[in-house]
Amino acid sequence: MSPADNQSCLVGAEDTVSLLVCAYHTLEDWAGLSHLEDYLSYLEYLLWVFTPLAIVFILPFLIVIFLYLSILFLYVYKRKNQLREAYSNNLWDGARKTLATLWDGHGAIWHGYEIHGMEKIPDTGPALIVYYHGAIPIDYYYFLANVIIQKGRTCHSVGDHFLFKIPGFKLLLEVFSVIHGPQEECVRALRNGHMLGISPGGVREALFSDETYPLLWGKRRGFAQVAIDSQVPVIPMFTQNVREGFRSLGTLRFFRWLYESFRLPIAPIYGGFPVKFRTFGDPIPYDPNINAAELAEKVQQAVQSLIDQHQQIPGNIMRALLERFHTRKKRQ
Repeated sequence: MSPADNQSCLVGAEDTVSLLVCAYHTLEDWAGLSHLEDYLSYLEYLLWVFTPLAIVFILPFLIVIFLYLSILFLYVYKRKNQLREAYSNNLWDGARKTLATLWDGHGAIWHGYEIHGMEKIPDTGPALIVYYHGAIPIDYYYFLANVIIQKGRTCHSVGDHFLFKIPGFKLLLEVFSVIHGPQEECVRALRNGHMLGISPGGVREALFSDETYPLLWGKRRGFAQVAIDSQVPVIPMFTQNVREGFRSLGTLRFFRWLYESFRLPIAPIYGGFPVKFRTFGDPIPYDPNINAAELAEKVQQAVQSLIDQHQQIPGNIMRALLERFHTRKKRQ
């Protein structure tokens, strides 16, 4: 509609209806709605062209997902007899073994997860597991799953207080024997013959460590005193490439300030990369002639030694991905 037509339209409008019709045509011309049919035709053409291409790429991706789901099913099926027996004995034993099987399958498929030295984990009796804390300790979840499946026992764990405040987590924490960590409760669990896992670095290490893998334990010695009071061996543990799987933006000053000021562990975490995970650990026997400070230093040095021996510094996501395709032996 030309300006002349608009003008004549307005001049010739003698009633409200004519004015509304005229205003509509003016708005249509101004917004380009008269070309809407052309735009829709062009969009339809693009959809017609690119739909086959999208299908070509999406369908293979769906097939890959289906294959991995099939593999996960086979992991569960492989354990079916154990699961049936577990459910017949105790409801939570069956539930734990079912979830452990799913986590073990996820670790094997997504990270090619391996434990070097599983034979060093005791079949019975107490031990204190001390591990490096990744941005998300998913490697520790895989370890717990393997303990349940291969050792037939549950490893108790010490979790940060904020875990107990997350809605819906209570049942999960109870079933998998997670405690919030008073020394007396830790000693009680060990004296009752359970294994106990703890990360001295905790949330601070999860959020503020980085691809250079510094240990952020500060002067924490409580875990060492627990081991001495319980008279149990300590098993330092580290997982190769754990910070390449997930990384944290906690090194940014703002998120560090939030945590130090308000104890809010809200630094964004990104990743989920299917990098290679290998867990290593060597026990430190109980020594009655050592105090808590000396034991804490000894354990920290042991974890640092595992990092130095098995982790290339700084960590690299692409290199960790490529390690999925070749076997790398322990470096001596």
